[in-house]
Amino acid sequence: MNLEVTEIQNHHIDSLLDYWYGASKADLERMGADITKLPKREEFHKKLAHQIPLPYDKKQAYALIWLLNDTAIGHCNIGDIQYGSSAFMHLHSWYPKNRLKGMGELLVKKSIPYFFNNFKLEKLYCQPYALNPAPNKTLKKLGFNFLKEYECTPGSINFHQKVHLYSLDKSSIKVW
Repeated sequence: MNLEVTEIQNHHIDSLLDYWYGASKADLERMGADITKLPKREEFHKKLAHQIPLPYDKKQAYALIWLLNDTAIGHCNIGDIQYGSSAFMHLHSWYPKNRLKGMGELLVKKSIPYFFNNFKLEKLYCQPYALNPAPNKTLKKLGFNFLKEYECTPGSINFHQKVHLYSLDKSSIKVW
């Protein structure tokens, strides 16, 4: 089993969008996403493609593709990027057959240095849906600090929900 992480390229976009637009309403709700808030596919495609060639200090979003034996199986991305300071991370395993096997933990661990190094981050945040146990468990295993539980609408495609806010400081990744 070969797990790798690579920066998103244009040829990955359709696979990432298939994940979002192929998800059931129940799957989206498990993640805290609202199916009625997804942008049109072509609009989403255009936004992703626009970000790819930008220099890191100009990106508003950045995605890494997770690979299992050279096949895309998920992605990890950051948004709300404050270059040289902080960003918010999201993690997505695309296929149920790959979940709950420890791969997510390894792939997030491989993703985090990209975020810190490429964006000169001091702190990385993640605020998963409080009722979605998988990312909460993964973040704790990786040493993210639990900061608080609160209610908000965490993103443009989310419904109002309880989230758990976690943080990871740059100095913490040196122990890996």
